[in-house]
Amino acid sequence: MGVKPVSTAVIGAGMISDIYLENMIRHFPSVQVEAIGSAHGARAREKAEKYGISAAPVNDILRDPGIEMIVNLTPVQEHEKIIRAALLAGKHVYTEKTITDRPGTAMELIGLARERKLVLGSAPDTFLGASLQTARKAIDAGMIGRVTSVSATVNWQNDHLLSFYPFLRVPGCGLAYDYAVYYVTAMVSLLGPMCRTAAFADNPIPVHIDINPESPGYGTEFTCENESRVMAVMQFKSGVTGTLNLNANSIREDQAAFAVYGTEGILYLGNPDQFGGPVRLAVNGDHGRTVMRELPMVGPYMRDSRGIGAADMAEAIREGREPRASADMAYHVLEVLNCMLVSGKNGTFQTIASTCERPEALSCVWGNHI
Repeated sequence: MGVKPVSTAVIGAGMISDIYLENMIRHFPSVQVEAIGSAHGARAREKAEKYGISAAPVNDILRDPGIEMIVNLTPVQEHEKIIRAALLAGKHVYTEKTITDRPGTAMELIGLARERKLVLGSAPDTFLGASLQTARKAIDAGMIGRVTSVSATVNWQNDHLLSFYPFLRVPGCGLAYDYAVYYVTAMVSLLGPMCRTAAFADNPIPVHIDINPESPGYGTEFTCENESRVMAVMQFKSGVTGTLNLNANSIREDQAAFAVYGTEGILYLGNPDQFGGPVRLAVNGDHGRTVMRELPMVGPYMRDSRGIGAADMAEAIREGREPRASADMAYHVLEVLNCMLVSGKNGTFQTIASTCERPEALSCVWGNHI
């Protein structure tokens, strides 16, 4: 690539760390992963040995003058503490979703990053994958005419989610922040910022059975008060309207239906929690029939490419530009999700105060790294 890679350390050694480390070390040359640290030192040492990097205490990583960027993979309730400490130590930060669990603290961190002339970025980065980039290209090329609305309907099974991913039981880790974030990010990346929303958000089935055989509580009941059902309407700054219907009181496998409607066609998209998946275009044909075809994929990022956002941020640091998975976009998405939850409590439309630039489409000049 001809650009010096950004010296990077990972904080957090949970299950998501493997795909980040695999991709950043082996596929994204803009990132030079040097070390990993975590609250559980044994896990960090295990990952370090597996990927040929160093393991170090978190405080040592933050004090290391050779580390330029932190990739924060800790649970969301730890984000504020880790991000703040990293920024105060002079490090750029890319964090897993969401920036924090509250818009107020996220805005404080964004202000701190700007004050210190550091770059802050946030997942999800799935909007940089082949599926959503293909949809973005189709929309930009006018293939569906003027976009008029967007709609997504999503299901999950909460017993499974809460049993196998127990961090979702922590207050603030409900369906909105943990899963709706993918859909709202995808919509904003395709259609730009939203300006208001209203929603139902509740938890009709708070009691669950632990179905994970490896869990200490296997077979027992537990209670989780986080929202498991969110039904929202949204208005975009552009005038486009949208609906989002998420229900975790259903079956295990996500049967997502995600579509963008325009005056000349409809795009049927895949699950934005993933990087690939077909994009189908429906247009008017002869004799009143609808013609459907699958669009060729844009770019190589079909499989799980988590870390592409951090890699793009590393390039942005060297090039002096905004990363595509920017703090402004992540904050806007966080505010939208928070407004949905507030609306679910008080039953009123919520104005979304923040805005963000529609992120530049990912150029294919990176080549086929994955």
